[in-house]
Amino acid sequence: MDSASTKIIRCACCQQRLRVPVRIGKIRVKCPKCGLQWLMDTGERPYASPVRLPYQVVDIEQGTSAWHAWRDQGLGASDAPTIMGENPWKSRGQLLEEKLRRVRVRANEAMSRGAALEPEARKRYERTTGISVRPVCLQSTKFYWLLASVDGLSDDGNSVVEIKCGNSVYKHAASTRQVPKYYFGQLQHILAVTDLAELDFWCYLPGRPEVHLRVERDDHYIERLLQIEQRFWEELRKLRE
Repeated sequence: MDSASTKIIRCACCQQRLRVPVRIGKIRVKCPKCGLQWLMDTGERPYASPVRLPYQVVDIEQGTSAWHAWRDQGLGASDAPTIMGENPWKSRGQLLEEKLRRVRVRANEAMSRGAALEPEARKRYERTTGISVRPVCLQSTKFYWLLASVDGLSDDGNSVVEIKCGNSVYKHAASTRQVPKYYFGQLQHILAVTDLAELDFWCYLPGRPEVHLRVERDDHYIERLLQIEQRFWEELRKLRE
């Protein structure tokens, strides 16, 4: 295979170097070392430069054992508020200990209810906005440890939605038209992975009007976020050695 028509990437799980073809659209990649499979877009529009996504789409179903193993290899969006000191329910030290021991946090009643409502919430979002989305796992191509399991990403990659189905977040968003501060880091983390300018924040409860907020990218915050997350990741890696 001509090197001019290929490029080198790294496996999202084991960091094995892989050579893949470019400019042929979406392809399925499988790592011969660890067996991980994912989808990536190498396409090129006619007479244009190659499409270079800021992330890889990792072909893993959220909530599975494979997903948990993948998340152990980096930092997800839900980790961001804790790492940034914005999570009132968990400290940085607690998160570090959980990740060091690879603790699987059990879903409480509210989390289980939210997961059960998410598919219907996603359908309502699609009907309201006219944007078709699907839940996907993303891994940054700049920082291999920067991960995001998003609730919905459009096929063209131009729209991403974060869905919340809890009573307290709905009440706050509906009354203030603002996202709760303890979710800000999570949303900016997603924008850091996708490199998008904004994100849709969608609150849903059965029988109530949906709350749709647009959250803009905050580049200054993201710069600080990435620095602090990288320090956290490096500390975790050293403790694991």
